[in-house]
Amino acid sequence: MSAASPDSRSSSVDWTRRIAVGSLLALIVLGLAWELFLAPLRPGGSWLALKVLPLTLPLAGLLKNRMYTYRWMSLVIWLYFTEGVVRAWSDPAPSSWLALAEVALCLSLFAACAMHVRLRFRNARAAQAAAASSGS
Repeated sequence: MSAASPDSRSSSVDWTRRIAVGSLLALIVLGLAWELFLAPLRPGGSWLALKVLPLTLPLAGLLKNRMYTYRWMSLVIWLYFTEGVVRAWSDPAPSSWLALAEVALCLSLFAACAMHVRLRFRNARAAQAAAASSGS
């Protein structure tokens, strides 16, 4: 099995980063639009829009490519996934569709974060092995 070139490895990592950031931004926009305009619990919007505030915290870490942020984001996102599943099951039509979109975005974000971490660990091991073999 041949190893991938460093360029293809870095482009794969960059691709997962873009998917993660895009999914997170879409989740923030969806959460705000959902609770303020599209299907709020109360006419005129609801305080439930504040649920997106915790999602703004990891945005800087994802943009700066911090491994720690990708790791904990892949765990935190399951809270939003759970909310989406519950609301898709229990809310009436417009809100349930938005909840299904939230579930899809959560799954996309989780997959991108998990793949990002995996690729970066694999690339680090490959670089370490290459450095060890060239040093001997």
